[in-house]
Amino acid sequence: MIKELGRKYKDYGIELRREFHKYPEKSMQETRTSTRIKEELDSMGVECKIIDGAGVIGELKGKMPGKTIALRADIDALDVNEKNDVDYKSTVEGLMHACGHDAHTASLLQAAKILSEMKDDINGTVRFIFQPGEEVALGAKKMIDNGAMKGVDGVFGIHIWNDLECGKVSVQEGPRMAAGSQFRITIEGKSGHGSMPHQTVDAIVVASAVIMNLQSYVSREVSPMDSAVISVGKINGGTRFNVISGSVEMEGTARCFTKELTENFEGDIRRIVNSTAEAYRATAKIDYDTLVYPVINDPVMAAIGESATSKLFGQDAVSKFPQTTGGEDFSYFMEHSKGAFAFVGAKNLEKNDYYPHHNERFSIDEDCIENSAMLYSQYAIDFLK
Repeated sequence: MIKELGRKYKDYGIELRREFHKYPEKSMQETRTSTRIKEELDSMGVECKIIDGAGVIGELKGKMPGKTIALRADIDALDVNEKNDVDYKSTVEGLMHACGHDAHTASLLQAAKILSEMKDDINGTVRFIFQPGEEVALGAKKMIDNGAMKGVDGVFGIHIWNDLECGKVSVQEGPRMAAGSQFRITIEGKSGHGSMPHQTVDAIVVASAVIMNLQSYVSREVSPMDSAVISVGKINGGTRFNVISGSVEMEGTARCFTKELTENFEGDIRRIVNSTAEAYRATAKIDYDTLVYPVINDPVMAAIGESATSKLFGQDAVSKFPQTTGGEDFSYFMEHSKGAFAFVGAKNLEKNDYYPHHNERFSIDEDCIENSAMLYSQYAIDFLK
């Protein structure tokens, strides 16, 4: 029945995706999107509410009491200027759904449509979480603070994925996406003339040593069995070719796939930066933010996802896709309940040229919307049984 309803509402999902794509909104400011989501859920008879202006929680109770499964979609766009020439091109200058969140929103609404017609087959409750602000890692916490995970027994999320063929699904157990942290480092030395370095404390030399020592941390203090990366992506210091800089600012990110290493990163990075600065007679100030924890699929929850995929699309659709160092604040939902996160293939070179997520020409095979909606629906039914 899910496949039949998926086909029935395929155009519904595509039309919604194009509407959301045409009117993207910044993270934590998704007011129009949230209003439209509520309108659609209201029309289905799904009880729902908008959370503090952006984000929606809906709830569908089945015929029989039972557990509660949460299905999550993110709804925000990116600061990207779209270069696709399509009828539903972004109408907002400098904003674009360049990561597929428009498809996530549409597919979860399509799933709500499917499940609302299958209430008699639902043993328990399906909670629909339309989350703002994934791209800034603030939305999941906001939804949780407003009760999104209260009484939830399991949580399932989807990300359409342009590196996976449309029709394929990856939802295997274990790490799927990395923890992500952001750090800002300010090195304070002593400026002076470039011809007399002995009178100075060269902040650029100190910053260079800090960068190299951070790379040594990964290679010499992190187990070779773990994947980790520390990257300094921005450095700013100096005013003139013959002036030794007295101050340097740096920004970077740390990524890994275990919660233990995530929690160790900050203290270890502070130790290395401060010790290096002290060795050169400089001082350092460090601001460190853990943005997201790793997304690690629970074995039982992943198995439900793989079984649902096989039922819907055949065993050949069940794919093993490598973990990615991208981050996802879906990890915060997993702190409150066992969960699984699926990559749903969106790549089809016969329909679209390939462009990666966050590219200004990002596009998808819209068949992935129907696939995602059916997977959301099948997962909910199977989990609650």
